[in-house]
Amino acid sequence: MANEGETIVLGIPIPSRDTVFLSVVALHVLFGLAAVITGAGAMFAQKGRGRHSRFGIIYFWCLCGVFVTMSALSLMRWAENSHLFALGSISFASACFGRTAARRRWRQWPRLHLTGMGLSYIVMLTAFYVDNGKNLPLWKELPAIAFWILPAAFGMPII
Repeated sequence: MANEGETIVLGIPIPSRDTVFLSVVALHVLFGLAAVITGAGAMFAQKGRGRHSRFGIIYFWCLCGVFVTMSALSLMRWAENSHLFALGSISFASACFGRTAARRRWRQWPRLHLTGMGLSYIVMLTAFYVDNGKNLPLWKELPAIAFWILPAAFGMPII
């Protein structure tokens, strides 16, 4: 049951009934899902030109969409979402770093590209779990600190 001023979407409470806010949330979710899927596609594709590059380019631009919508949502509810703005900024900056390292072929660019893009994915998932973990099956049984730690604990060794 939704509280006053709250909308429930797929079992997750959205703290607003404002149509502009909910429209931005809808765009944010679409960009986020696309970023998660294409980011995973880039990670699991053979590296080099082809699928990896196509998935990676789509991931980057979807992450741009996540960043823009996250910025708008954070500005609309700064007191509640400033920490998400920080995480989103770190994620987007990491992706920009990784993309630039590959495009400009910096010294050691494969390592820098992998680190930047991998970190952007981990931080994006961290932001999702920090914001929504308390509403997800199994995750809601964990202490709140786990939402901050587990994505990095699983993701960093892979990088």
